[in-house]
Amino acid sequence: MSKCKHEFHIIKGRAIVLGDNVDTDVIIPGRYLIYTNPKDLGKHVFEGIDPTLPSRIKEGDIVVAGRNFGCGSSREHAVLAILGAGIKAVIAESFARIFYRNAINRGLPVIELPDIKGKVKEGDIITIDLKENTITLPTGEKLKFKPFSKEVMEILKTGGLLEYLKKRIKEA
Repeated sequence: MSKCKHEFHIIKGRAIVLGDNVDTDVIIPGRYLIYTNPKDLGKHVFEGIDPTLPSRIKEGDIVVAGRNFGCGSSREHAVLAILGAGIKAVIAESFARIFYRNAINRGLPVIELPDIKGKVKEGDIITIDLKENTITLPTGEKLKFKPFSKEVMEILKTGGLLEYLKKRIKEA
């Protein structure tokens, strides 16, 4: 197995900390819905929260947020913008159901972990281990989260639902 595939389950990045009720309108404001390319959308991710935030986001960052992340309209552009910005995962106290499913379908790991918000500061380097279901904080503290099902892990590993289905059809 190549190193890249072996390392799939480890995500290490710098925390971008957001609050509660981050809705899809602030993840990607409506005026940018004319774009379909994730990179174009990513240039404007979270502009609705802070116009300077997109320029501060780096490839490999991890969003850490409070309750009800991804609420609002069910626009898939929100997930595409996050992916296009190079964000590798979102950890939140809770997610809006449709956003959560859109994220999994697009291959974005979304981890629900109550009380995470107060434990992570902006800029902290955190490590997510999808195999061990842990998040390691800079202090060394490990937080456990509910594991993904085997099927969801496979969807994430293959890069989203479409790639997963292509793989399954090829194997059939």
